[in-house]
Amino acid sequence: MEQTEKLKVYIVSDSVGETAELVTKAAASQFESSELELRRIPYIEDISTLDEVLSMAKESNSIIAFTLVVPELRKYLKEQAVKEGIPAVDIMGPMLDGLQGLVKSPPKFRPGMVHRLDEDYFRKVEAIEFAVKYDDGRDPRGLLRADIILIGVSRTSKTPLSMYLAHKRVKVANVPLVPEVAPPEELFKVNPKKCIGLTINPEALNGIRSERLKALGLQAQASYANMERITAELEYSKRVMDQIGCQVIDVSNKAVEETANIILESIRKSKA
Repeated sequence: MEQTEKLKVYIVSDSVGETAELVTKAAASQFESSELELRRIPYIEDISTLDEVLSMAKESNSIIAFTLVVPELRKYLKEQAVKEGIPAVDIMGPMLDGLQGLVKSPPKFRPGMVHRLDEDYFRKVEAIEFAVKYDDGRDPRGLLRADIILIGVSRTSKTPLSMYLAHKRVKVANVPLVPEVAPPEELFKVNPKKCIGLTINPEALNGIRSERLKALGLQAQASYANMERITAELEYSKRVMDQIGCQVIDVSNKAVEETANIILESIRKSKA
């Protein structure tokens, strides 16, 4: 018994063509006997390629589904499809027109914008994973790969800052400074401009640490919250920061967002 040739849909796009393909598959799923062959033709840049697709579609009695944002290509395909009697479905066009009327400004007409947004998303995810992996000095090798390194004594907001900056696509490692533990040697090999020292006044730190101990069900008088111990830690951290020659930010009365904005501004200036 002779097999019938599958019905074809040509997926045409001036970008990857995933959107048109997904919409076509979603529509096809509504038909019980739909055995379609989807032929994706991405990155259309010229009219000659559209002419080839039109010719193939006409010859095989197929339809064209397209997402073309370049106005000239979109207009040409629509006009030629009508002229040749080829069914052509403009997937992106009506939404572009609708949104243009809503926002009262023209589209960018640049193919591939969705994938640029995807890349932005994946950079954010990568930065978040980086911040988790190199939090609290877990692996000093991360210091050499970080965009920013935060250093400071315990409870100076290193971890919250790392995560906040990661959502801004900045790869951050952080290192706690403890008098009894020598800082990793990698800390002194990186560009000092990548390093940010976080300091805080002793009274504010005492209050934060005391509350932390209470939350853990421990005595607030423990050495962790002892003023003498706190002063010693802050003096030690200052010596390390002076040795590195890094920027120092006093976080005593600053929200995480405020400190992060100072750091982001430093990054912007260093790239200018």
